[in-house]
Amino acid sequence: MKQLSALYGRILDALALTACAILFAVILITCADVLLRNLFASGIAWSNETSEYALYLMTMLTVPWLLRQGAHVRVDLLLQAVSARNGWRLEWFVDLSGLLISLVLMVYGVRIALESAERGSLVIKTLVFPEWWLLVPLPVAFALLAAEFVFRMQRLYEGERVPRKDAVSAS
Repeated sequence: MKQLSALYGRILDALALTACAILFAVILITCADVLLRNLFASGIAWSNETSEYALYLMTMLTVPWLLRQGAHVRVDLLLQAVSARNGWRLEWFVDLSGLLISLVLMVYGVRIALESAERGSLVIKTLVFPEWWLLVPLPVAFALLAAEFVFRMQRLYEGERVPRKDAVSAS
């Protein structure tokens, strides 16, 4: 299980690096658009649209990585108010809830992507493409989140019976 978790961590690292590359591309396209508009009074028509799609895709690529790093937003007030053992139990409850919610959203995401593909729905803006292309990252991200919740639960089970270290506030 540890080897699988390590491999999974490398996959998440690769997805985070992909998001960084997408961000870099967005920066380059935006700079080129501004430059072209100022020099030639005509920019890159699709730059704003692709920036919007890129923001969504970067979010979907990085959210499981952020969860693995413990860099997600946490409200740990309750964890600090209860005993270490009860805090550990709360961690289990939250991870199990996260797993179940991720699985439900993954299934729902697969359904809407398949329905969109079956209907042949299109996104029609500056760029025209099948709508399902935008929908596919959602169930993939939630599948990855579900897997990360399983690995989190495994690490919690094997570790000390206290809340995770990333559950401690800076205050």
